[in-house]
Amino acid sequence: MSARRLQAVIESVAASDGAGVKLRRSLGSTPSRRFDPFLMLDEFFSDDPDDYIAGFPSHPHRGFETVTYMLDGRMRHEDSFGHVGEIGPGGVQWMTAARGIIHSEMPLQSEGRMRGFQLWINLPSREKMKPAAYREIPPGEIPIAALAGGGDARVIAGTLRQGSVDVSGPMAGLSADPQYYDLRLPPGAAVTIPTAAAHNVFLYVYEGEAVVGDDARALPLRSAGLLTPGDEVRIVAGAAGAGLLLLGGNPIGERVAQYGPFVMNTPEEIQQAIRDYQQGVLAAG
Repeated sequence: MSARRLQAVIESVAASDGAGVKLRRSLGSTPSRRFDPFLMLDEFFSDDPDDYIAGFPSHPHRGFETVTYMLDGRMRHEDSFGHVGEIGPGGVQWMTAARGIIHSEMPLQSEGRMRGFQLWINLPSREKMKPAAYREIPPGEIPIAALAGGGDARVIAGTLRQGSVDVSGPMAGLSADPQYYDLRLPPGAAVTIPTAAAHNVFLYVYEGEAVVGDDARALPLRSAGLLTPGDEVRIVAGAAGAGLLLLGGNPIGERVAQYGPFVMNTPEEIQQAIRDYQQGVLAAG
């Protein structure tokens, strides 16, 4: 087995999106801070409704996938293909924008905590113009795997092996072959998580603290840690325990052209996406 280590740390920065939702952005905070196939990771977390109440009104996407994972609070999804869904604590919305979709994500609460993540995953050029798709995954469909070193993992995508037991998440058959695990570790827990050798893998600590790799390098709270190649990673939780995401996927290795909510391969394709949106045909057919 080949152990992964931290090769780079991307600290999250304060940002806002939608109609002014306050969040922390790590991957995607600048064009150079991507990790193929991952384009962006946002964490939104607030007890103040003024930070989230305006939500994410209707807006377009083309050329990639968005994954919204909620820890606290409730959001409502509506899109141009008639999909309507509600996402609550522990739920996931996996949207493949592909050729184009226009959607909104709006709070279903006027007070209390809103907390979760949005991940953007790129699509290869051959899939950027395929039909859009949407899947809502309630928390009861997301299996929980006990970790040999203590704690557990919610397996949203991919297959996690612990000992002789394989636990597979509900999302499969995607070109990125993603791993999406939410790891919850008690104080001092030491776990080794298998990772696909072909994947680019990163971690994001959202609670507590952790050290990563056999060199025990610290990964700060609310930071993304990009890992070296390998087929497993060792994580040790700090004195307060740790909550962290492990995200892995097949790199695409293609040129990325991005303009806001459009992610294509060339500037010409971006211009076409803008024209299609302006002419009302972005999400047609």
